[in-house]
Amino acid sequence: MRRTMLYLPGNNPNMLMRGYLFRPDGLILDLEDSVTASEKDAARILVREVLANREFGECEVTVRINGVDTELWRDDISSVVPAGAAGIRVPKVDTPRTVLDIDEELSEVESRSGIPQGSTKIFCLLESALGVWNAYDIATSSKRVAAIIPGGEDLAADLRANRSADGVELEWVRRMMIVAARAAGVDALDTVYPRITDDDGLRREAEFTKKLGFDGKSVIHPGQIQIIHEVYTPTEREVESAKRIVAAAREAASRGRGAVTVDGRMVDLPVVRRAEFTLTRAGIAFGEPEETPDGERRG
Repeated sequence: MRRTMLYLPGNNPNMLMRGYLFRPDGLILDLEDSVTASEKDAARILVREVLANREFGECEVTVRINGVDTELWRDDISSVVPAGAAGIRVPKVDTPRTVLDIDEELSEVESRSGIPQGSTKIFCLLESALGVWNAYDIATSSKRVAAIIPGGEDLAADLRANRSADGVELEWVRRMMIVAARAAGVDALDTVYPRITDDDGLRREAEFTKKLGFDGKSVIHPGQIQIIHEVYTPTEREVESAKRIVAAAREAASRGRGAVTVDGRMVDLPVVRRAEFTLTRAGIAFGEPEETPDGERRG
């Protein structure tokens, strides 16, 4: 699950070592915006040492590198990938060319370091109108791409829009991002909510992005994690309904039947798939669906 991925400044040793204690699903050790130019080299060394020598529990640990428009990104990759970064979050991805350049560099570093080829994932930050327009092509440009993420402030500026409390300026972008991510088979992770003391606003935005189909949200403050987890974790009622749907569908499949009625509603394959996703998001194992002789999934 990637309900929450918490940004941690790469030049702050206390946060780097303690961030996982807030129990986000993932951590983003940041070498880009949160680090001043004069501290870039020191932050890279610090992040490398923390990756190599600390435990992060069950958190997926990624690193936001500096953009390919700088001279820093190759040094970032060659430092943090051998140290154990599970993925690289790439800022300002405008075209598939950026992803291909990152992919090539990752392959070289993995080869030198004895890391299985292709194991380091790429998370693409789309922070311009061009990047959003190319979302599907970017998401499908490499098998390493795990997620696409809309930008916030940078994207709004490129759109010549103002950031608002209700996020209306990014609504179309978010809808397009979902379509591109689902078509490409990658995750869609929402941008950060910048108002760290506005819990009600955070909850409203998280509920909206969940309805759109997002898999989770980037986080800039530990206090935001619990609210997002509450929103993105299925309720007990949703889980029980999903269990009934999956159980009924499998019982029907075992008897050679197709659609089945659950709680007064006709349940077919798309409904079953949504129920299975609900259980997956809730962390409940339900096994693999059966297949009919002609290859069609059951259950």
